[in-house]
Amino acid sequence: MIDSARIVALGAAAWWLAGAGCAAAADSPPAALRPGERLGGDDFRNGLARWVVEQQPGGTVTAEKGALVINDAGGCTVWFRARLKAPLTIVCEAKVSSASRVSDLNFFWMATDPARPDDLFAAGHARDGRFATYDSLRTYYVGCGGNNNTTTRFRRYDGTGARPLQPDHDLTSPDVLLQPDHVYRIKLVAARGRVRFVRDDRVIFDFADPAPLESGWFGFRTVHSRIEVSRFEVFIAKPAG
Repeated sequence: MIDSARIVALGAAAWWLAGAGCAAAADSPPAALRPGERLGGDDFRNGLARWVVEQQPGGTVTAEKGALVINDAGGCTVWFRARLKAPLTIVCEAKVSSASRVSDLNFFWMATDPARPDDLFAAGHARDGRFATYDSLRTYYVGCGGNNNTTTRFRRYDGTGARPLQPDHDLTSPDVLLQPDHVYRIKLVAARGRVRFVRDDRVIFDFADPAPLESGWFGFRTVHSRIEVSRFEVFIAKPAG
């Protein structure tokens, strides 16, 4: 579900939901999805009211003139405030600026805190922007261009502090790393047990989860980089045909 009020549509987005390419970790060919009902989003013209910022000192986060801009020094996660429910597709455009370190265009989705399952932001959580403070979450995570832009990885955090990494979810080829100032079309899917990360219409990760995470929160994540995000929207994911 979306806890916040519906937001005025930002325009047609069917092309985001087509999805194509090769999966890095699929046990069957990726099924096409079609756009369903639009659940929400942000055009980043009215501040950060829809977002929760967790950031180490020395960084800034702004939302204005159509872009969410994360200038970071020591670690930052910016959460969409509304809880989301599968099946869904999250889309946005994002770039990593050459004005800073080109690394870490990262994402959490369907995230919950087992100690506070009903409210990720309840008093007493220990998250402060440092990456290790997120280890206890139950979530899907992609680190795109992590480790100084040498790896792109998918993990399913299990809520115990373990962050298992399968060999086929640990990619290092240049074609899955980051190019400075390139605007990437990002799609994150959690639908009927399939979890996908799609970049520029290429399926990078396609994971069949035997115990899928059915609801939770979405967050952008980076460290010591400048990330610029636009066209953030959330849709119900439906199979094509």
